[in-house]
Amino acid sequence: MKILLTILGLSVASIFSPVKNYSIHSFKVKALDGNSIDFSKFKGKKILVVNTASKCGFTPQYEALEKVYEQYKDKLVIVGFPCNQFGGQEPGSSQEIQSFCKKNYGVTFPMAEKIDVKGDNIAPIYKWLTSKAENGVLDATITWNFNKFLLDENGKLLAYFPSQVTPDSQEIIKYLK
Repeated sequence: MKILLTILGLSVASIFSPVKNYSIHSFKVKALDGNSIDFSKFKGKKILVVNTASKCGFTPQYEALEKVYEQYKDKLVIVGFPCNQFGGQEPGSSQEIQSFCKKNYGVTFPMAEKIDVKGDNIAPIYKWLTSKAENGVLDATITWNFNKFLLDENGKLLAYFPSQVTPDSQEIIKYLK
């Protein structure tokens, strides 16, 4: 009887103490082209998540993002998340953003639909990325466009980089070699 009560107690405890999901692989987001970006399909590759904008001083980083993506695409996926929360620097529609990225920088990496990366309407994936309680690694505050999060092959957060750290910097590349 004592064993049965112990087992029952553990079962009840597991219902009320959910296991934290420390992997980005459970997320699916809408892409600029209307399709879905399923992060579970990126298992086995590192992932670089970047909040982007088309009219920002950091916008030329799209070029470095594309070069890094092309160079390391066998072991890295880059996912861009357009955001209009910083100086109104991403005012365009999904179609306009997609066209801009392709025409000006030849972007071929996945681009998600425009989202909020902070505040009351923060997208769930960014809530996860920026909260240690959610990701198990660190708290981060998105202060501007082109902040970067690097995740390992298992979808676990490795590092956070502010806007000034370029995608082709040694700070990021050292994780890809």
